[in-house]
Amino acid sequence: MAYTAIESMRRENEKRFGADLGPMQPPLYQSEQNPNDLKSAALRFLHERCEGLLFSAQIQAEEQSTGKYRGKSLAPGQIPYNMEMDLNRLCLEKALETFIDSGVAEDAYTVYYCYLEMFLGRYGRSKRMVELLSEYEANGSSLLMKHRDHYSHSVYVFALGLAIYETNADYRETFRRFYRLPAGEERSQEACEAANLFLEYWGLTALFHDIGYPFELPFEQLMSYFEVDNQERGKGSLYLAYHDVEPLTALDEIGKVHLETLYGQHFETVVELLARDIADKLGEAYGFSETYLRSVIDWKPVAPDRFGYYMDHAFFSASRLYQELVEELGAENLNRMHVDALSAILLHNSLFKFSIAFYKDAEKRKAPLRAALHPLAWLLMLCDELQCWDRIAYGRNSRTELHPMAADFDFSGGKLTAIYYYDQEEREKIRKFQVQYRAWEEGGEEGDPPRLKAFSDMAEKEQRFTADIEKIVDTRSCPLHIEPGIRQADRRSKHIYLSGSNFLHLYDFAVALHGRNMPAETTVKALEEKFAGLSLEYQLSGINRAKSFSRYLNALDCFYTDRPVDFPMVTAFTPEQMAVIAPMEHERWVREHQAMGWRCGSAYSVLPLAEDTPEARTALREQLRCHALAMDGELSAEDIHAHYLTLSEEDLGKDWKPFTSMLQLLKKYDGLRIYHL
Repeated sequence: MAYTAIESMRRENEKRFGADLGPMQPPLYQSEQNPNDLKSAALRFLHERCEGLLFSAQIQAEEQSTGKYRGKSLAPGQIPYNMEMDLNRLCLEKALETFIDSGVAEDAYTVYYCYLEMFLGRYGRSKRMVELLSEYEANGSSLLMKHRDHYSHSVYVFALGLAIYETNADYRETFRRFYRLPAGEERSQEACEAANLFLEYWGLTALFHDIGYPFELPFEQLMSYFEVDNQERGKGSLYLAYHDVEPLTALDEIGKVHLETLYGQHFETVVELLARDIADKLGEAYGFSETYLRSVIDWKPVAPDRFGYYMDHAFFSASRLYQELVEELGAENLNRMHVDALSAILLHNSLFKFSIAFYKDAEKRKAPLRAALHPLAWLLMLCDELQCWDRIAYGRNSRTELHPMAADFDFSGGKLTAIYYYDQEEREKIRKFQVQYRAWEEGGEEGDPPRLKAFSDMAEKEQRFTADIEKIVDTRSCPLHIEPGIRQADRRSKHIYLSGSNFLHLYDFAVALHGRNMPAETTVKALEEKFAGLSLEYQLSGINRAKSFSRYLNALDCFYTDRPVDFPMVTAFTPEQMAVIAPMEHERWVREHQAMGWRCGSAYSVLPLAEDTPEARTALREQLRCHALAMDGELSAEDIHAHYLTLSEEDLGKDWKPFTSMLQLLKKYDGLRIYHL
């Protein structure tokens, strides 16, 4: 019984109306070929391990005593609060499923959106933290010599961690012991509470571990200016450094008092706090002091020459996330697990590798990190290294290098087996490398072996890819077996169209579309408040509608862009064009509702109600989760189109009218215009 509040609503409806009317349990995705692949394991974790996520026994008791629901659906007060929490979890499950299928940034965006809405409050208040990373990567990374995507990468890292927790009993037990959680049988309440705790703080760690990249990118841009001529970075390099970082690292007075209560020590900065946290966990095992670590971290932003002329984005990620947590949750509400997430982020890039474990120095090298010392840091470093597939290459050299385009994982038995696939179109490069490598072996293995970026690290007998990971983290509890493969690239799932802009305007589009009938003088703040009155499910539906616009334009041989181009501009849609868009939007709506567990039905319009009002009928529809326009069963595009042709004029308008508004909205945001090919 994965979604217990949904099931409780079903039983309540059966008792109320004398028939099993729903809502029904949503189905769980499960691969027939491998039930322990990445997608199956990560989704199973969300579906089955996270029962009771964010439930409130107090609110449930108040609902039972007052007879009034506190949960939001299409409007506040329509469903039980815990049922809303179940539906929010289902939103996250479906968003992650969509992302794993596509890997595109637009689908990564909805995973971020779900997490922020569920655990940090409102997306609208935190969106700049997420948007900066995407904007900088999309617009500035082409100036770098080497750089690959970190936005979708972070969601893949998140999914990997969920899959490992789901399939690896050793890690689950390590996490439970570290945080002194009560023991319980599999799927017990105690096990669910541990999984829910893991989801919240692993999500914080994984999804935001790279948000400091906007600070590293300008540094790398300057270095690339000189590296164009193959000049090695080092003494004599001109480099950028950051000073006066106190606004990013300073603790406010409330934070100082609260953290002193937690740790029994006074802190002035985030650096001091995290140095204490890391020293407590790793100091004894690795032989360093809090003073040493504080000094190392203090030098990170101001003296990159001390660190091989590299800037550590992890310093900025941890500091920036701390300030965001204070803004959203309040300094007085932070706990040790929040600090653990921050210290895991600070450790993940270079601090642990080069200033604690010295993993590339044969003489100074220390033991790889054990999960028992810092479970979140261990998992982040493991997953961060594993996630090297399906990443957009932005840098000049990165675009021409050979990187894995896809990967198949098997997490069975607590082990991790992975095949990283390379594009068959690159087979000539691969064959050339294989010939050179065999010649190197037959020649007595003199000198350095030939290299072909990631492929050689996985294909050669030295197994550099696996060996490097095993120098960083102790994998005895999660043995790795990694090999390369070659297959034809399949880019159909990417759904890449000509329309291009900052996709993060999706939130703005969705907010404006929802409030399109409000007076023209309505403020943006008022529009956002109206949008926030929707449940997460309905907010995502609006975002997905806006996200589909580029696909609909593609079907019309149109596109939008903020660049001046020599194509005819579209200022209005013709009836013929709307006749193309409307059925596509109806199909999106039908499939979205089916994925979220809605069924076809109209019982909400005829069942007896004590107070028979339109509002009560709508609330009953949300409680039953059935809709007269929904569809059941295996559906083809032809089935849905035939259904579309039966709609009334009023219902037809719901599919096309919002997109007439998009023409004006696109002009408002970033000066976008629609053109016809």
